[in-house]
Amino acid sequence: MSALRLIPRNLSQLTTPTRMTRMMGRRFASGGDGIRLLIGDREVVGYGINGRPLYFDSPDCPFPAIRFREVTPELCAVREKELGDWKKLSLDDKKLLYRHSFCQTYAEFQHFSPEWKLCLGVALWLVAIGVGTTIILKTKMYGELPETFDDEHQSAQLRRIIQLQMNPITGISSKWCYHENKWK
Repeated sequence: MSALRLIPRNLSQLTTPTRMTRMMGRRFASGGDGIRLLIGDREVVGYGINGRPLYFDSPDCPFPAIRFREVTPELCAVREKELGDWKKLSLDDKKLLYRHSFCQTYAEFQHFSPEWKLCLGVALWLVAIGVGTTIILKTKMYGELPETFDDEHQSAQLRRIIQLQMNPITGISSKWCYHENKWK
């Protein structure tokens, strides 16, 4: 028995407190997620994804587990006509039946939405803010480079590293020939 059938559709079935606690106990024992409260009186027509009767349009699962709209008296009259010959149904009746079951056509929910423009705009604004922040920090916050960054000081530092034979196995000093005083 389906867990949804254990949940009463209306509160008039709950006449006594003992019946109400018994029904609530069954509901919570069956998961208690209140799906029946979410879907209302919409018709469950299939298994759905993971057995849950929820509606959403998806190309992966094009047939949802429940109908999109609840049953109305106007729809009941069209359903009576549906049982007969479909050629006698008008185009409006066919559209009403379709829109009762589905929110959008397959082509409608596959169509690109303009949301990508918003995402691209926000991303470009964030990149512009980042670049602007970097430029401002380089010009205003950071001072001049130290004098040790010019070529004269760097060559003096390299001579000192070679003289002290720093890291003679794998470092810069390993590439200097001390007998001939030139690079290997």
